[in-house]
Amino acid sequence: MKKVVFMAMVVATLTSCGGGGGSTEEKPKVADVTEDPVYKKGVEIVAGSDCFTCHKIDEKNIGPAWRDVAAKYAGQDTAVKYLAHKIINGGSGVWGQVPMAAHPTLSEDDAETVAKYVLMLKK
Repeated sequence: MKKVVFMAMVVATLTSCGGGGGSTEEKPKVADVTEDPVYKKGVEIVAGSDCFTCHKIDEKNIGPAWRDVAAKYAGQDTAVKYLAHKIINGGSGVWGQVPMAAHPTLSEDDAETVAKYVLMLKK
């Protein structure tokens, strides 16, 4: 009889402690970046350009992978302006010796949108 009472007390104690169950709080949902208007506009601009001749999203091609660019410049306040300048004027030496082609017909606003789009690709 003492064993039964003891076991009942152990079971009652364990179940009253919550048993390590999961939290009932809902975790905040992470926004889907593909629904962002800047992301969508960036996709549109890139689709109408020659960007994919040299760049890929996930792997190096002639130029760096955009995810690598996003990782390198993540959190830098001047990244959008700097990258937009590189997109419009081209350049070399940052990712190797192959120069990036200039895109002088692209407006500054569109170049900044592309830069923001690339930065959104950070893992």
